[in-house]
This record gives sequence, structure tokens and C-alpha cells, in this order.
Amino acid sequence: MSSHAGTAGPQTTKRDFLGLVTAAGAGIGVAAIVWPFIDSMNPSADVIAAGAPIDVDLSKLEPGQQIVVLWRGSPMLIVNRTPDALKTLQSPNLLSRLSDPNSTVMQQPPYAENWHRSVKPQYAVLVGICTHLGCLPGYMPNPDPTTPMPNWPGGYFCPCHGSKYDLAGRVYSGVPAPYNLPVPPYRFVNDKTLRIGENPPGVIFALTSVVQM
Repeated sequence: MSSHAGTAGPQTTKRDFLGLVTAAGAGIGVAAIVWPFIDSMNPSADVIAAGAPIDVDLSKLEPGQQIVVLWRGSPMLIVNRTPDALKTLQSPNLLSRLSDPNSTVMQQPPYAENWHRSVKPQYAVLVGICTHLGCLPGYMPNPDPTTPMPNWPGGYFCPCHGSKYDLAGRVYSGVPAPYNLPVPPYRFVNDKTLRIGENPPGVIFALTSVVQM
């Protein structure tokens, strides 16, 4: 399966893009990411910059895989979460380690104010920017007894200052990042097509509404 980068908007510099590629590949086990970037049907740079919705084909996204697309110049993380990962998200042991396990802070649209922070439990859709200083957290989905912390259940780790998030983008307690990763506006056009930048019918939500990017 081939990998190729999405078209970057004018706000995305070459240095930002290279950093995104590096962060997306950091600390990833076998088969964690098969195709880290797709071009979302090749929208033009001016369309991305204007914030127009983009469609993402999920038909080839395998369980445990993540893809990253650019929308409005920011990385959007899309993960096909496994059944085991979904069980972990509800684990009392994990919940006790999180700063905002119930998503009480406005970091997501109303349709993502649930335990999985998404429209469908299977798919996570997150803005891939750490809420501490805007770094790019790395995808580390596999449980590990020691790295990056004892009894790591899988999630995101920001190597810049050590902030950690679970696979729903919920931030751990005692780390520099103060809030959960934002969830962008999105909806499903059909079972395998995700549209980022557009809410489900009857819902009004903009990414500018979150407490912090």
C-alpha cells in the first residue's frame, strides 16, 4: 500500500509538514500505520485554507491503523480503534488517570460528548495538536509495560514536554497539557466516507468554539 502526503495549505510551512511526518511515525509498532497520509481527493490549497469540508475514504483503514489528513492547515488524526482499545477506553483504571475523562471542558462538539468522543465508537477523529504548546503528539497505540509510562494502555505521547492522551484524545492528569485534544466538526456521508468540516444535520459547531487548540 502506498503512502503520499496531503496537499498542504499556505499556512503550512515545509518545516511544519516535515515535523508532522516525523511525529506521525514516532514510536509506532508493526502495522500501526500503513498509510499515514492521504490526499483527501486532492483538494486545492486555497480550498483547504478556506476551511471547506474534505471527504476521507475509510474503506482501506484497517483496525489499529491511523491516517492523517490536513484540514485548515492542521493535522486531523483518524483512527480505526480495535474492540480491545474501545474496552480500554472504559476501564476504571484508565479513567482514574485522566484529567477530564467525561469531556466536561468544551473541546469537542456535542455529538462527541461521550466516552469515545466520536460519532461512531470505532473511529476517532481528533485535531493532532497538543494543547500545551502546539506540538505534534505521536501515535503509540500498543500497550506497553514501561513506555512512555508504567502500564501504558496505548494512546498519544507528545515528546516535546511529555504530555499524554488516550486513544480518545483525553489528556492524562499531571502532564503539561491542560485539555483534551480537540474534536473537529465532522459527519459520515456514508458508512465509509468521513466529511471533516461539516456537522451532522441540525448541529451548529465550529472548531473556534473549543477552549484551546
